[in-house]
Amino acid sequence: MVIHEMSRDECLQLLARARLARLGCAHKNHPYVVPVNLAYDEASGCFYGFTTPGQKVEWMRANSLVCVEVDEIVAYDQWVSVIAFGRYEELPETAGSDGARLRAPERPRHAAEAILPWSADSGHRQCNDEGRKDERERAWRVLKTNPMWTEPCFSAWKARALGGSAEPFVSVYYRIRIDRVTGHKATPDAREVVSYAAPAPPAGRCSWLRKTITRVFTGRSRKAGSATYK
Repeated sequence: MVIHEMSRDECLQLLARARLARLGCAHKNHPYVVPVNLAYDEASGCFYGFTTPGQKVEWMRANSLVCVEVDEIVAYDQWVSVIAFGRYEELPETAGSDGARLRAPERPRHAAEAILPWSADSGHRQCNDEGRKDERERAWRVLKTNPMWTEPCFSAWKARALGGSAEPFVSVYYRIRIDRVTGHKATPDAREVVSYAAPAPPAGRCSWLRKTITRVFTGRSRKAGSATYK
């Protein structure tokens, strides 16, 4: 196996076609990694996500520095892996946004749309309403290209509801501004490929070798048996 370093363009190409990613965050010196559905937008250079409040959201609100890992694995010696480092930014609903249209499809009827007016950008500074409206719109448009984009957060919310939680459904749109990316890919070693592809010995030679080994061990067994009965 040979491992190569990927260029930035190669890394971004993998991010663009990925759907399942691993999101890493940290709070009070404790790391946390969770699988998430994210969509990369080439125009803005950001990941967009949709979720409900929980540990990862609480931690990213406290520490907005995060990383995202995506990979494609074909075999132990044929894979690609990219890590993107960036900053978490929440996209709250504003008074001027079209909340009904931006709601996820097939959400529970009794669920209430409630987004906390919070932003992690520039030291938790509130960005202007128009900017948040535009970004929430962009997030919705990018995410809905994946038919299953709402499923993970709905499943998590339903699990909590079945467990007795009476909390309302609260949707959270967010983005991750990517600061830098790094990636590696593995390819099979040509020498290993040649050795694995080496032709097998001719059938006749194998047959002769098998007969010789059988004759030797059979002869030894017979001698041992004769000695036992003497």
